[in-house]
Amino acid sequence: MSDSAVTQISPRQRRADGLMIRYADSEGGEEETVLLLNPWPESLFAWETIWSRLAKTARLVAIDLPGFGQSEGRADLLSPRAMGSFLLRLIDEWGLGRPHLVGPDVGTGAVLFAASEDLDRFPSAVVGSGGASFPLEVAGALKQIIEAPDLSGFRALDGRDIVAGALEGIERNRLPQAVREDYLTSYAGDGFVESAAYVRSYPSDLPVLAERLGDIRTPVQIIAGRHDALVPPSNAEFLHARLPHSKLDILDTGHFTWEDGADDYLELTRSWIESHRIVRSGA
Repeated sequence: MSDSAVTQISPRQRRADGLMIRYADSEGGEEETVLLLNPWPESLFAWETIWSRLAKTARLVAIDLPGFGQSEGRADLLSPRAMGSFLLRLIDEWGLGRPHLVGPDVGTGAVLFAASEDLDRFPSAVVGSGGASFPLEVAGALKQIIEAPDLSGFRALDGRDIVAGALEGIERNRLPQAVREDYLTSYAGDGFVESAAYVRSYPSDLPVLAERLGDIRTPVQIIAGRHDALVPPSNAEFLHARLPHSKLDILDTGHFTWEDGADDYLELTRSWIESHRIVRSGA
């Protein structure tokens, strides 16, 4: 992919819940709307690889969640449960109606909490590659961040360097330089450590989520990487066993399924959305 492809996503800013949120909108004429959430430590540019192709299926609205990417943050939102409530407020404030949700990685918990709070809001959702099981099953640097007594050791590092190391996990997709720089800039300085509060809330939030999974009515497509060194596929299997309406696909990738397995990720997401289109009166 050439750097010129970056122009497919043109970020803007808009307020939601009193915060300035960075977002992009494909502004297509399609009836369906898909709300895409950023993975961590990336941004809405994580969708660059599939943006133009998925936009043929639905109107796309991608956001940097509060405290991630280049959206303004607020400490009380840095947990999956609080972020799920934020999503519902954003959807109402922006008039997005009943969007399909696509939220891998840190978006997984937020999407599922939102779906558990408003059982009939979302026609479908796509999640995966995010900590979801209870007891918690994560590995590598993610496990260290969650279990560390404090983050003083990480604060001694520039967030750019931490993110640069994390991006080495992208094995097949060559990031355009502008996208890579966006990721690095988004978490420079203390940015990465501040956003880490979100995953450090997993031990308290995921037991609550586990109790709610059986009540979720939203059809959920779960996508995980077979060789994920941070979030083992057992998290996806945990969700699949408890969500009443779910489908599980495990790709032959590492953690970054949406980039390293972009073609498969696109096809699974597109077919899931198309098979769960909103039925409108008179249609």
